[in-house]
Amino acid sequence: MKSIIALSTLLSLAGAAALAPRDDPTYDAIIIGGGPSGLSALSGLARVRRNVLLIDSGEYRNGPTRHMHDVIGFDGVTPAYYRWAAREQISHYETAYTVNGTVTNIEALNNNTQFNVATTYLNGTESTVSARKIILATGLRDILPSTPGIQENWGKGIFWCPWCDGHEHEDQALGLLADLEEAAGLVREISTLNSDIIAFVNGTDTPEQRAAAEKSFPQWEKYLQIHNVTVENRTIARVNRLKDGSEPPADPSLPTAPEYDLFSVDFTEGEPVERAAFFSSFPDTQKSDVGEKMGVTLYGGRLAADGTKGLVTNIPGVYAIGDANSDNVTNVPHALFTGKRTAVYLHVQLAREQSDRELAANATVTRREELDLRSVWEEMNGHSRDILYAGEFDQ
Repeated sequence: MKSIIALSTLLSLAGAAALAPRDDPTYDAIIIGGGPSGLSALSGLARVRRNVLLIDSGEYRNGPTRHMHDVIGFDGVTPAYYRWAAREQISHYETAYTVNGTVTNIEALNNNTQFNVATTYLNGTESTVSARKIILATGLRDILPSTPGIQENWGKGIFWCPWCDGHEHEDQALGLLADLEEAAGLVREISTLNSDIIAFVNGTDTPEQRAAAEKSFPQWEKYLQIHNVTVENRTIARVNRLKDGSEPPADPSLPTAPEYDLFSVDFTEGEPVERAAFFSSFPDTQKSDVGEKMGVTLYGGRLAADGTKGLVTNIPGVYAIGDANSDNVTNVPHALFTGKRTAVYLHVQLAREQSDRELAANATVTRREELDLRSVWEEMNGHSRDILYAGEFDQ
């Protein structure tokens, strides 16, 4: 892999430099996004010697979290280390290129057989590169509330995925951060890990929310009672960190180790409540709007992708993978799968298009040869009344 800019340490990305020259100015594919799905697609295409460029903004949804889990072979590593290890392995493939920058626009040309990708690099320079196919691995962005303490501690004791972070807080005093409608569903999801649970519904215990909860989870209130879940409806003013679960650091060779965070929840009135960790449910949105701007259809806020056709979108030649697409699965193993799936399909599609061109060109050459021979035949053969006339060319 040719790193068009220097990749920095495990924890950050370096400044940008100019694109390295290539004999063919058009890549087979450009991948937008350097998380697990984008890296997986880059690897898959490099394995079959496709010239492919990955453009990475250096912003990742799982960037704040301490460790990455449930990824076989990499359980417990930091997200930054995982990306570094992936890039290091891909660096052995000469047709893979990477650059740090933010894609601002994608233009489809020539009946979606060419795409021009406009990019702004970290040093402020801009350029446009071209590809035959586009892979959108642009990810999602969590929409966090403005409550002080949530943004600052996101991914470090406040989490949204039990598989990603729940095991490190098993059997601890847990808080739920969600509307009342979602509380019972979250308890059901985390029930094998935690039993001391308070649902901080932040003023959403209303008749409307109760009706919605009953519709989505019949007998939700009885279920919460069975699991001894307390519903705390006071308005949250602030979440304060009392203890950092990353201190002292755990053995980095272990796939998992307990994280003993501690927080206090302040309310607009009354006494605070302490919790060791929080399982949350907040909305999310597309991290980038480049797919939507070029006309990719959104399903429920996700880039619509056809799972029967390599995760292609409604725009031929444009694919959507990872968290950003519409299959509504958001985890690293899924991201890796979608990247590889699209890489295989895209490679085969390019090969089919090339074979069609080759066969069409060959048919044209054959036809020209045939026409040339016909002309010679007709010129030399003369007319039907001639004594040496040998008949029509086609016989």
